[in-house]
Amino acid sequence: MKLYHHSRNILDRNPQGALPCGSSLTIACDYEPDYGEPLHLYWCDYSGIRVLPMDMHHGRASVTFTTPYTPQRAGYCFCRFRDGRTFFYGGDSGEGAFCDSPRLYGVTLYDGSFQTPEWFRNAVAYQIFPDRFYRSDLNKFLRRVAAYREKGRTITVHENWDEDPLYQPHDGARDYVPDDYFGGDLEGIRQKLPYLAELGITCLYLNPIFEAHSNHRYNTADYLTVDPILGSNVDFIRLASEAKNYGIRIILDGVFSHTGDDSIYFDRFHRYGTGACSKLESPYTQWYRFRKYPDDYECWWNFKSLPNVEELTPSYQEFIQGENGVLRTWLRRGASGWRLDVADELPDEFIRGTRRAIKYEKPNSVLLGEVWEDCSTKMGPEGRRGYCNGDELDAPMNYPFLRGIRSFLCNEIDAYELNERLQRVRENYPKPFYEACLNLIGSHDIGRAISAFAGAPDSESAPREEQLAFCPDEKALERAKRRYQTAVALAVVLPGVPCLYYGDEAGQTGMRDPMNRKTYPWGHEDKELIAGVSKLTNARRNHSALRGGHLRMGAIGRDLFAVIRYNEQETVLLFLNRSDVPQNAVLFPTMLFEGADGNTPVPFSGTYTAENGEPFTAGATIRVPVPACGYRLLFRENL
Repeated sequence: MKLYHHSRNILDRNPQGALPCGSSLTIACDYEPDYGEPLHLYWCDYSGIRVLPMDMHHGRASVTFTTPYTPQRAGYCFCRFRDGRTFFYGGDSGEGAFCDSPRLYGVTLYDGSFQTPEWFRNAVAYQIFPDRFYRSDLNKFLRRVAAYREKGRTITVHENWDEDPLYQPHDGARDYVPDDYFGGDLEGIRQKLPYLAELGITCLYLNPIFEAHSNHRYNTADYLTVDPILGSNVDFIRLASEAKNYGIRIILDGVFSHTGDDSIYFDRFHRYGTGACSKLESPYTQWYRFRKYPDDYECWWNFKSLPNVEELTPSYQEFIQGENGVLRTWLRRGASGWRLDVADELPDEFIRGTRRAIKYEKPNSVLLGEVWEDCSTKMGPEGRRGYCNGDELDAPMNYPFLRGIRSFLCNEIDAYELNERLQRVRENYPKPFYEACLNLIGSHDIGRAISAFAGAPDSESAPREEQLAFCPDEKALERAKRRYQTAVALAVVLPGVPCLYYGDEAGQTGMRDPMNRKTYPWGHEDKELIAGVSKLTNARRNHSALRGGHLRMGAIGRDLFAVIRYNEQETVLLFLNRSDVPQNAVLFPTMLFEGADGNTPVPFSGTYTAENGEPFTAGATIRVPVPACGYRLLFRENL
């Protein structure tokens, strides 16, 4: 018996990828039985299992049916019956194999009315850790520090902007405390808007800006007030207003699974007189999970400084999501969306309520979530998470993309595995969700990209001493910068929102936090690297095929990966080379058949122009030299 099915081939599964609920779906395969046994489709969804007979025609078996009308993750494989036994053929994604028990290809079903904001899908994003981007005025910073100390809190000041962050416990202390500040502020970001606009940025994602008592500000003290060291609420309103004049919108970081212990709400140190620890009858007491009042309470990952909240407490939901709540207040002040910290630790009902609140206040606002895994298959205490059902997130931070491109360029995986990782995300995510993914290359939670590309030890597992001892030579750094630009090129060309982590484009290095939170290197930035990144980010803005064109992608060798983006107006080709030597890439479009556009003709033949003006001519194929640890990006107008 011969049976072959490829879930990412439109000839075998049509339509491709995630589907609106109630869609008509055709599943097909090549099938040559040994003894004429009929083939059946084994379909599994929330309602149970259906075994559907398949029609045979010239060596092909197929069946067409209507998918369920409820958002979910369904699945299918193939089965045949012989001599009282059942034989299965299935897989996770792509090609299948024979198996003794059902192995299901997944199909994500989502609400067909789901849409994501066009402005965000077309954006180029830039993530800023506010204390470390730009300090507008040293004297103003020092005055703010003095006011902070007057309230009895400790703070360490870096007057020298170029110093490294502190990473060791203070003398006599057991644990490191993130209480050192450089004084980056909202006014500093406002002053650098011309730089960001020239870089091609259209969206800023700011790590927390609300009053808190750490430099990372993930221990919120007051959700409705800008941290005084960063400035004021008026400073934020001014920043948001002027940013819009540059075509830049702002997304804020919402930390709603926990608060700070030193906060209006918890008040562990009785500074405010209003919190749950100050008095049992506090309106905030019911937000928290006390095991024994007031000292024994549930904390985020056992950090006593981060007491967990009960997100579904009605008064907490009203405070965050209500008409005058946190979400809608900051949208009125000028924000254009929210990023939910640790979204996988928030109940689905809370995320749905968050979406309703921000869309009611500002229908074009965006809701992102911090989810490190595949959003379509993520499980939690409630079962499968509903991130991409159409009533929760607009999109996630795309860590599968980050891990894939870093692993490829560091020679940990080859181009075929990179294709598997990227194609699976495309296959599993609803189209509007996929096109809004925040395609990260770096973030505040992992080692910086250039350090990783220079051969640094794994920032998630290596001891801090080993990380700090890592010091790449100039040759390794130059190679790393080429790799970084190559990663940016892929983020720019693929669907989704390319996102730069502040300072990466200027050559900043660093391992796991706090060393990945060094200051932006103003005055000694790598201007050549900035220019190279700027060409890429502005290409995203200037070429319509990169924002909404058809997509084909795949491996064209172990070291080479290719992408084609195309529409009626233009065709864009990208070639990536992970190897340490130049490679000649040869491409013809039918090599890249996977996904929804696998049978959409590519306007391929003609003359292409590279970024440096060099011409390349394509007939049925094209041959392009690609530099070591680098990329080539070609453009062609479809006349």
